[in-house]
Amino acid sequence: MTVVCVDAGTTMIKAVGYAGDGTELAVVRRPTEVTRPAPGHAEQDMGSVWRAVADAVRDVLAQVGTDVDFLALTAQGDGSWLVDGDGAPTGPAILWNDGRAAASVERWAAAGVLEEAFRVNGSLHFAGLPHAILTWLRERDPDRIARSAASLTCGGWIFSRLTGEIAVDGSDASAPFLDIAALRYSGDLFRLYDMEWARRLLPDLRGDDRRVAPLTEGAASELGLPAGLPVVLAPYDIASTAIGVGAVDTGQACTILGTTLCTEMVVDGPRLGGEPSGLTVAMGLPGRYLRAFPTLAGGQVIDWACRVLGLTAPAELAELAAQAPPGADGLMFLPYLSPAGERAPFLDPQARGAFHGLTVDHEREHLARAVLEGLSLVVRDCLTAAETRPTELRVSGGGSASPIWMRMLADVTGVPVVRSADTEAGARGAFIIGLLSTGRATGAREAADAHVHPGDTYAPDPGRAARYAETYEDFLAVRTATAPAWRTLAAARARTAPDGGAR
Repeated sequence: MTVVCVDAGTTMIKAVGYAGDGTELAVVRRPTEVTRPAPGHAEQDMGSVWRAVADAVRDVLAQVGTDVDFLALTAQGDGSWLVDGDGAPTGPAILWNDGRAAASVERWAAAGVLEEAFRVNGSLHFAGLPHAILTWLRERDPDRIARSAASLTCGGWIFSRLTGEIAVDGSDASAPFLDIAALRYSGDLFRLYDMEWARRLLPDLRGDDRRVAPLTEGAASELGLPAGLPVVLAPYDIASTAIGVGAVDTGQACTILGTTLCTEMVVDGPRLGGEPSGLTVAMGLPGRYLRAFPTLAGGQVIDWACRVLGLTAPAELAELAAQAPPGADGLMFLPYLSPAGERAPFLDPQARGAFHGLTVDHEREHLARAVLEGLSLVVRDCLTAAETRPTELRVSGGGSASPIWMRMLADVTGVPVVRSADTEAGARGAFIIGLLSTGRATGAREAADAHVHPGDTYAPDPGRAARYAETYEDFLAVRTATAPAWRTLAAARARTAPDGGAR
């Protein structure tokens, strides 16, 4: 048996070929471009994303052959990938980290709509979700809404190109319109957002027993695969990655150090009470959900720091950070660099980053250390919001390649960090879901035990962990003191922003 799995990330398409026993046979990566045509906007050309997927799959097949048993797919989530009645794009995809609809979210927050929605949906809604994007388009580009027949996600878009079917799985549909306990679209949520008009744009909701569809002749010809090959629509990337690192049982936790820093805990049911925060995602496994806290700022902060400090690779940033002591000699960094603000574990479209405590005594290494510590403190903040302390934290994504950061993360969170041994954990999760969906495996725990291989473990140093526990409290205090300035800065931006730009 040979399997091809695709993980269509925000900035990189990954395709992995697996042998029947789960051994990686080939890994191919193809970059994709995120465009920012106006302040706060984040878009992708949908055709370019599909072509990158097709190229990556063909390159894998060139290495493993075309005798493939099934193709499984996971992808970035949220956003709005609008298509017409023929399945063709009606414009560029508007992504999860797009902030143009921030004003709508702020209105909903002020009116209590977001909190009321949380009691049904289990997620704190933000500007990069379909309801906010569609609302913005209806106000600013109603013709595009009129020309569109469905609002897909990235995974749904690629699935439609592979199978001709317009669909969404439960993980991708979890926010904003799902009654998360019943796992069906909620009429109450459409009414709450005054969006009955958008119901026609929602694709067919596929349960875990309806993930498989046949490859069309057209897609088969383009990829070099046989028509009718089973195509499996796996949960979107944060859920597939949790499965791919073996976090499938209640209480297990993982963090994805990628474009987003996504810290998530496996739970056995939605939490609809308490202070609204984060996302509740149907995991794609019976009786399992994720309490997920995907930040808007993650890997892009690393890239920014490398660019500003004149470094050529993230590994150089970690090596530079290691030259400074823990705490960076009193320098603290709030890593909220996304133009869309922040969504987890708190929601504020106006959140912005800053260095605090900076003096002429600080050098490049202190800046580097403060950046990595700031991102690590965000992971701790998300674990705290999950309200359950895990016994270990399984970690994947590009950032997990840095032993320096892994040791820092263990010290900051105070729990052992276990790095994934897989090249692409999201694709591994799609592989496991594919086995389950095609009847080649019977249980998630059994499949994970057979096919997930944890790598290095980093235990926290007790002394540094105690110090970072104090640093975390300082981090919260500095953020609380700084937050009022975000409103002032937003007003200043509004005075100079081009018409139509995000505030």
